[in-house]
Formats: sequence, C-alpha cells, structure tokens
Amino acid sequence: MYGFEFVKAHSVDDAGSRLVENGAVANIIAGGTDLLGELKQGTLSPQRLVSLQGLDDLRGIVVDGQRAKIGAMTTIADIAAHPVIRSHYSALAQACDSVATPQIRNVGTLGGNLCQRPRCWYYRSPLFNCRKKGGTECFAIDGANKFHAIFDNAVCPIVHPSDTAVALSALDASVMIASPNEIHLLPIQGFFSSPSADATTENVLGAGEILSQIIIPTPSSNSHSIFLKAKERQAMDFALASVALSLDVVDDVVASARIALGGVAPVPYKATHAEQAIAGKPVNNIDAGAIGQAAVRGAAPLSDNGYKVRLASGLVARAVRTLLQDDRGALQ
Repeated sequence: MYGFEFVKAHSVDDAGSRLVENGAVANIIAGGTDLLGELKQGTLSPQRLVSLQGLDDLRGIVVDGQRAKIGAMTTIADIAAHPVIRSHYSALAQACDSVATPQIRNVGTLGGNLCQRPRCWYYRSPLFNCRKKGGTECFAIDGANKFHAIFDNAVCPIVHPSDTAVALSALDASVMIASPNEIHLLPIQGFFSSPSADATTENVLGAGEILSQIIIPTPSSNSHSIFLKAKERQAMDFALASVALSLDVVDDVVASARIALGGVAPVPYKATHAEQAIAGKPVNNIDAGAIGQAAVRGAAPLSDNGYKVRLASGLVARAVRTLLQDDRGALQ
C-alpha cells in the first residue's frame, strides 16, 4: 500500500469534479470490496480516492407503475431483500443472492458490482504487464485460461465478474451516468465495453463521470425471469457460467425472450441465437436443449475452457425448463 488523498464528496457534481481536479489519477470508492483488493495487489495506484459514502441521493429503491429506480450506492443486500424486486424482478433478486457472502452483500453496492474489475490472475498479478494494464501481450490466450472467455476472446479473454450485470441485461435495464455538466441514460448493454474497443477498461465511463442510477422497466404480468449460476464451489465464488432468462408468454406462446450469459465473455453476453430460437414458440413445443445449444453458437473456447460451452448450454436449457415448468403454473 502507499499514500493517497482521500476525499469525501458532498454531491454527485462534487464527486465528478474531484475525480478530475488538478489532473490527478483518481478512483471512486463506494463499498470498496473490489477496490481495496486492487490497491493491495498494486493493479491500481490512484493519487486520490473519492468516496461516495455520504451521498444519500445515490441510495434507495423507488418503484412506480413504469419502472424501478435503484441508486448505485444501494447495497446488494438491500436490493435482494426488497419485496417488489423479489416478486417482479426475480432474476435480479436471485443474482443478488448469489453474490459473494452475506457480509460482502451488506457492504457492496450495485454500482460497484457493475463496475468491478476482472478476476484474471494475469491482470491481478504484479508479475505480468498484460493488455488490460496497457501492455502489448495477453498471457491468458496461450496460458492458463480455465476461467476465461469463450466469446470475444481474441484480444483480452477476461470475463466480466458481475452477476447483477447479467440479470439486468435480461431485464432490459438502463443506467444513468452523471457528470458535473450533464446526465445521460443508456441501455446497460451499451455501458459495458469490449476489449476489442479498449482492452484497458470494462465500461464507457469517462473522466468525471459516475454511474448514479439503474433503471428497470416494470415487467408485464406475462413476464417471468430467472437467474442461474454455476460455480466451482458452493461457498463464495465467481461464476464459471451463469444465465439470466426473461420470457413474455401470451396465450401459451413465447412472445419475446431475453437471454444473457455471464462468465463466458468480457461483457454480459446476449444470446441472440437462443432468443430467436424460442420466440414465437408454443410453450408445450419448446426443445430446451436446442435453445441451450443455440445460446452457445459461435463459441470459440481456448485450450482449457471448452467445458464452458456445455456448461452454459446446460444452464440455458435448465433455465428454460424451470420457467416453463414452474410448479406454481405461472406461465400456464
């Protein structure tokens, strides 16, 4: 560890200004569960940390007839416990339940979970100056890549570690980005950045910009969702693969489907082939296995992670079967 300036922001505008003040290398600290690890490992060396802890405007959940608005500083535990989130946004509640441990969920925030850095051991090690750190080589492509990407993996095959990002992608969420001069809204899929665009970052936040709010449209009464996650151990762990599935079923026909995969790509991966394969099908005439196979079409596994193709395919099939065979008959 080393010395740095710690600043407690008084407002969102103040936080944005402090991030760029005097040209300092600065980072936001929210819950700090990921940032502190990076500071200890030396992957980040900020001159200034800007704390958002005092900004109550960034906390809380507001639900109206059209949407749910979740402040970026709302803890994962508070989201998971919210009765409307549990009843109307099941995939998000289940994703929150799957994050880390109860202790971390009590501190970690939704904004921090969406903005966390990859867990790639080459990136996290001080011994490798990889592309993620601005170097010229990716050591994972021909190295130890058991936990790496099977899609979009030619430049930097990291996988995005956020479970909530996968759920929010399937729920058509948007994110609000604030800076001292403006506020703008964009779909959550547009928030994440592929290594092919810039290997050193995972999102589109610019200098002085802060993720301030996540907005999810209210699902119709015909909509149901689920999140499933496979991990190496039952205790705290990141996803080997995960899936969030949201289906709109009208008159026993799948009117639309949104399927996002985690643990398989540098960003939450939208399984468009699977979405197209299931849309328009009667619920009693759906081959869940075929939908799972469609979800991994185009996968290009590396030397040690071919198992992820079968794992992700199986998770998608299981998610489809679970929603269509819900014991409560919700989709019947």
